[in-house]
Parts: sequence; C-alpha cells; structure tokens
Amino acid sequence: MAADASDGKSLKTTPLNALHRELGAKMVPFAGYDMPVQFRGIIAEHEHTRTAASLFDVSHMGQIRIDGGEAARALERLVPADVSGLPSGRMRYSLFTNEDGGILDDLMISQMGDHLFLVVNAARKAHDFDHLRRHLADDARVEMLDGRALLALQGPKAAEVLGRHARQAGDLAFMQIAPMRLLEAECIVSRSGYTGEDGFEISVPEDRAEEIARALLDAGEVAPAGLGARDSLRLEAGLCLYGHDIDETTTPVEARLAWVIDKRRRAEGGFPGAEKILAQLSEGPARKRVGILPEGRAPAREGTTLTDAEEREIGVITSGGFGPSVGGPVAMGYVESRYEEAGTELQAMVRGKPRPAKVAKLPFVPSRAARPKN
Repeated sequence: MAADASDGKSLKTTPLNALHRELGAKMVPFAGYDMPVQFRGIIAEHEHTRTAASLFDVSHMGQIRIDGGEAARALERLVPADVSGLPSGRMRYSLFTNEDGGILDDLMISQMGDHLFLVVNAARKAHDFDHLRRHLADDARVEMLDGRALLALQGPKAAEVLGRHARQAGDLAFMQIAPMRLLEAECIVSRSGYTGEDGFEISVPEDRAEEIARALLDAGEVAPAGLGARDSLRLEAGLCLYGHDIDETTTPVEARLAWVIDKRRRAEGGFPGAEKILAQLSEGPARKRVGILPEGRAPAREGTTLTDAEEREIGVITSGGFGPSVGGPVAMGYVESRYEEAGTELQAMVRGKPRPAKVAKLPFVPSRAARPKN
C-alpha cells in the first residue's frame, strides 16, 4: 500500500490508514509512512492516555522473527544484552551497537520459546534487517514479518479493556509476552509500551488489524491517539527517541542506558564497541543525557544550545516540548558530565537569547507501568 506525499514522493501506509482518515486524523509523513499525528488534539490525547486508555498505531515499526538453535548466542554478537538467559515469555529492551560504541538502533527482544521476536524502529528496520542477516546468516534464519500490524493500547484502563477480549492479558506482568487470540485472530501480546503508562503492544495479522482496532475503540474508555501524544508521553517518561536522543554518535553510557548491559556481558564483552563502552563504565563519559526544565512557558526545542552562566557552550537539547502532565516545558539533552547533577543551573539559548533552565531528574513523570507479580 502507498499514498502520494505532497512532495511527490511515495509514502507507505499502515493497515489502519483508512480508519485514521475516517476518524478525522491529521496525517503527516513519518519515517516514510503516512501517519496520524493527532485526532482531537495532542494535549487531549496525552491526558486521555494518563486517565483512561488510548490506541496508537505503531504498525510502521519493524517486526522480525529469528529462528535457530544458536539464535540467542548469535544475537549477543550484536547487542549487549544477556539474550541466552532471557526466559521464555519475557522481553528485554536493548541496543544494536557499532564498533565505536555508538547506537545503531534501540529495540525490544522477546523470547518466544522456539524463536526470538524483535521490534525495531521504523526508520531503521531495513538497516536492522540487513544487519541481522549479514551477521547471523550462519547461525539463524531472519524473517521480516511484513504481514503484521502493531497496535499499542496504553493507559490505566488498558488491562480492563483488553481483558474483555483476552482474559489472560491481565495476567501478564510488565515485560512479559505471550501468544493470544483476539476476535479469533492469532496475536502476540506484550505488557509494554513507550508512554510510561501501563499498557500493551499487540502484534496482529494485517488483514485483521482494522477489525481489532475498531473493537478496542468501541470501548468507552478508549480513544485514538497519534504520534504527537506518543512523543509528549515518552518525553515526560524520559524515554529516548532514536535519531534524536540516541544515534550512532552516542554510547549507551552517555545516554544513561548502561543498565541494558547485563552483568555477564560486562564481564565477557563480545559485543560491538565493548572496549569503549566498558571503559566509559569504568572511567565515566565526557557527557551525559539529562532532563532539563526551562523556565517560563515556551518550550526549548531540539538543537537548542545549552550554556553555563558565562554563556560557554556545554551541551545541546535533543528533545524538547510542552509537558501536559508537568504543566510546562520539558526537555532532554546532553551536557558535560560535571553539569549532570539535578538542580544544576544552566541556560538555553533560544533565538540567540539565554533563558534560565535547570538540570532535572528523569523521568519527569513517574512510570505507572504494571509491576512484576510476586
């Protein structure tokens, strides 16, 4: 499926494109896809996710299956995660790294028992698929699951709503995953998401995606939401956006993502960029990702220079906007490590003028994701 972009280039569409337009979405190009940025308004959708439940279309993201008896060990050559020790029915956030310690992409890795299931970013999925095939060819079979859509049901009412269609969904703890039937369709349901709220991501056959989406939207608690609210929610949750807060020039240690490097992998290494990354773990990096609270009401956007009191450049904002739940502007960015402590005063150069700002502890809004069951 494809739609013509205004610049004449062809945009891909998701299986929910017609539904988005029916619901009055404002559509924008994103990662090569025609995607909804908002339906009723970003703030309204943000707040509805915090109080009830929202349905997001994330079908543009890549879904990849890896088969083979050595798949887990093979994948460990590309990521710093302990994939071999991941129990069946569990998932783990991780990173593809390069030989310089930079981040090629962030991804979710799930152990499905007889195979691995990966979800990668839309703008990087072709690169990631080629990366996997080139490095795992001798040990595993890598398949892009092009015939599937991906829905994210997020918010405090998500478990109640999804439980009406699959009772076992409520039994999942955070970062657990399992095959389930929704409306007799074979789906893969994980208790995860990228909003800081409780919720689920649901992989569905693309020919059933609209039917399942409509069934979820029929619930009084659920409303459609677009990329705008997803971005403001993940920013308040202190979560990185690839290509903005992390990329091939940032390391996991600089990005405050060193927690993805498991104890065994720290001891053994064996992943791309291990020497540099492990050295930074030991010695500390020159810069760190931090939360930033600009004073006033106007957001400090991506690319805004950060300075000290003498207006010496000490960093840059990588994500910034208005935080509806915070009630003011919020941002993330990188600063020299000596400025990383919460409460440190600095300045954001907005339109050439310094605006007071402070380093803030992340996340800006505490996570309400479901906790593991005892």
